[in-house]
Amino acid sequence: MTPLATLDAVTRAMRDNGGELRAGGTDVTARQHSGQAAGPFVDLHLVPAMPVGIEWSIDGSARIGALTPIAEVAADERLRASYPALTATAGALATPQIRTVGTLGGNLLQRNRCWYYRNPHFSCFQTGGDSCPARAGLHLYSAVIEQGPCVAPHPSSIAMALLAYDALVEVHQRGVLPVGEVYGDGSDPTRDHLLAPSEVLLAVNLPVPTPGERGAYHRAISRAEAEWPLVEAVARLVMDGTRISTAAVAVGGVAHTPLRLPEVEAALAGMTIGADSPATLMTASAAAMKRCQPLAQTGYKVGLLRDTVLEVLERATAPSV
Repeated sequence: MTPLATLDAVTRAMRDNGGELRAGGTDVTARQHSGQAAGPFVDLHLVPAMPVGIEWSIDGSARIGALTPIAEVAADERLRASYPALTATAGALATPQIRTVGTLGGNLLQRNRCWYYRNPHFSCFQTGGDSCPARAGLHLYSAVIEQGPCVAPHPSSIAMALLAYDALVEVHQRGVLPVGEVYGDGSDPTRDHLLAPSEVLLAVNLPVPTPGERGAYHRAISRAEAEWPLVEAVARLVMDGTRISTAAVAVGGVAHTPLRLPEVEAALAGMTIGADSPATLMTASAAAMKRCQPLAQTGYKVGLLRDTVLEVLERATAPSV
């Protein structure tokens, strides 16, 4: 653990000495056990300039510091009123213990959970190899939407939710960029995100809240709780009476990056919620399957993706929401 006083000092130390940044340490600690994180570590909690907590602007928009615990994001009442899809996502991931320790920035920049990447006895693109052993091996939990050679699904639920909000992230010495640019198009198999090891993610900037927004989140998992999602989805809907004026739908667990679903959003735009809603929402959610290219063992995710998207749309349009 290396304490440093300024963000510039952090950047210099990382460039000169290598190693890894550490926030809550939930992912780093797990990777230490498998030999994928050897240090030296720069503990960001010891850097005074690292933002923590939630700040509100006059226009009602929010800035969340990268070291803010996930539990704080989930529990904040003003965030819940302004960005319901984000807080629902934050409150559902992992366990209460991990949400208390894990940070917003750490969730966005964590590494994938592929068992070949995490196993020191295998070599893959992400450990310096030249192949993806999951493709020819066990890939039951892998991608169902092709983006590139690596089929490990991206692990960040928060990133998926922030995509639905068109959120921006602040990166030290680089500036502000859309959250989608942190992950790119998934074509680089060696990385889970595109920030350099010395780049420090400082904060997330959310847009001005939309009055009357409805939001919902759901994850399909293989056990009752405390499990990584097979498929997850988040929906943001703005209603004009019974008519959907705008929609944002994003999914995770299905590709090497979190994804927006413009085909589903287009099917929802202008839709009127009424007696025929079940059929129309099913039609919209089915559009999510169009881009699927399942592997031999991930065909089940095609229907699961459709049904998970349908679940969040039904929740977001329910009268009680």
